[in-house]
Amino acid sequence: MSVYQGSCFCGAIQVEATGEPFAMGYCHCDDCRAWSAGPVNGFTLWKRNEVVVKKGGDLLATFKKTEASHRQFCTNCGGHVMTDHPDGDFTDVYSAILPTLSFTPELHVHCDDSVLKILDGLPKFCNLPEDFGGTGETIPE
Repeated sequence: MSVYQGSCFCGAIQVEATGEPFAMGYCHCDDCRAWSAGPVNGFTLWKRNEVVVKKGGDLLATFKKTEASHRQFCTNCGGHVMTDHPDGDFTDVYSAILPTLSFTPELHVHCDDSVLKILDGLPKFCNLPEDFGGTGETIPE
């Protein structure tokens, strides 16, 4: 079984993800763009029990703009680590903090909010796929 190590910007918080993410992709929603300070956010989705904070848990803080997404960051450096999604029983570990994971995006979500066109042949969902609770509607590349 694969084990991936990740950390916040300063390294004080260390996380471990075991197995493989059940989804990887790009999120274009307003919240993810504002949180990541970028035009798009790379996500890797894991079952909650597959992600463990190995070090620095006392430095891990949570910001809840909504109950759907509990964004977690390091209080020492401000580095973003992951987002817990309580209603879905899964955790999004930001792709950028898992250096040994081969990030292989499969889709784009919340493309109705997109500010950056990415022409990569992947499906681009207006909001979310149906099995993620969305409409399943896509937009053309």
